[in-house]
Amino acid sequence: MRRALVLAAVLFASVPVAHAQAPAPKAPVVLESVSPTGASARVEPEEVRIGEPFQYVVTLTHPKDQRYELVAPTGESAVELLQQTRQRQDGASDATTTFGLRFSAFELGDVKLPDLAFDVATPDGPRRFVLKGRSVTVASSLPPDANGQGAELFDYQPPQAVPIRSWTLLYALAVALAVGLLAWALVRWWQRRPKREKVVPVLPLDVRVRQSLDALKRENLPGRGLVKDFYIRLSEIVRGYLGERYGFEALECTSFELMTTLRRLPTPGLPEDALMRFISESDLVKYARADASPESCAQSLAFGYDLLAKTYVPPPPPKPDASGPRVQ
Repeated sequence: MRRALVLAAVLFASVPVAHAQAPAPKAPVVLESVSPTGASARVEPEEVRIGEPFQYVVTLTHPKDQRYELVAPTGESAVELLQQTRQRQDGASDATTTFGLRFSAFELGDVKLPDLAFDVATPDGPRRFVLKGRSVTVASSLPPDANGQGAELFDYQPPQAVPIRSWTLLYALAVALAVGLLAWALVRWWQRRPKREKVVPVLPLDVRVRQSLDALKRENLPGRGLVKDFYIRLSEIVRGYLGERYGFEALECTSFELMTTLRRLPTPGLPEDALMRFISESDLVKYARADASPESCAQSLAFGYDLLAKTYVPPPPPKPDASGPRVQ
């Protein structure tokens, strides 16, 4: 009896400790909202028919130092997104970005288009803008007197048996199958044959990144007036390093997706604020045609070296083979 009481006391005391050691859930990243100086939307053509594609054109007017990227709509809806396009035109004091979304509706009556979310790159960091979807009236593709003219819709018909009066088609199929099998066997043999290729060792990640930064520094693109080319090259080097260092497709990510992915990964030593400033500055130069001084270019290049020094961890050396001969 005494042993049972002692065991119960130990279990009761360990429960709060287990709860205390549980990690707290990470709060989701909520972006601040921003609004363009002007927003309009229209449907082309105005009469939408069921199943037929129509164009939903959204025009946003905003400052030149901002970039709007559309987030693909998700969730169930009465319409299906078929295609999307994006065009930007810069003016004297502002810019106009036009998004063309090609939809197809599958319900009759008043159908609400999905709300559109936009990731906005600003000098103060990423922001979010949401445009409420408008309602469109979807009409039938049949004429009003379809039932009276015998043009009503019919359901799918079951498969029908088709008689084959000769064996020619079967012979042709057999020959095609034999040729396909022979080609497949030849491809498999070609893939499995021994290849004598010279294996070129891959340099470590830090060596390759430092060589790319040194080559970019020697080209002196800002001094030749090629500031945009300089930031494109430097952004590719930084993104390529981050993707290979932390194991994700950084070159295919938008600026918002890049920072969101890095915040979800363990990145000790990563200078997040400096990286965010570099991404914002490079986006302004690449997409908003902003100018940058030679000092800013030099600081951005120095950031590349500093990012490599703070985040790169060399792999551990290989363990010695224990099966080798021992020295007597």
